[in-house]
Amino acid sequence: MFGINGGELLVIILVAILVVGPERMPAYAKQLRDWVVRGRDYVNQGKDQLKSDVGGDVDWSQYDPRQYDPRRIVREALAEPAPAPRAAASGAAGATGAAGATGAAGASAASGPATPSDRATSRAPSAAAPYDPEAT
Repeated sequence: MFGINGGELLVIILVAILVVGPERMPAYAKQLRDWVVRGRDYVNQGKDQLKSDVGGDVDWSQYDPRQYDPRRIVREALAEPAPAPRAAASGAAGATGAAGATGAAGASAASGPATPSDRATSRAPSAAAPYDPEAT
């Protein structure tokens, strides 16, 4: 409690008794008790108001900041999206349309399966990772 141990608290109480005096001490003790009761009532009213505003049951653990691992958030933000399943190209128009729509990756897809080197060269090197507001 405020970095005060039991001995220091006892000294503070004794000094307060000497400064205030024994004749005024009961009035101050009653006033302190009233403040504590009033503070407890304010806290209980706040809890009741929050419960009525939010609703009955709230899972507060989902809002615990300790559950967020920044490494996981960054890993998920930088992860490549899963490749979309390729549609079979029908005729030359389909192959030309795929090449025109996707650039070099579409051209290599139209000519056959892409190799890892084709995928690496078709990816734009300056592409920024998508913004994730939850990661900040």
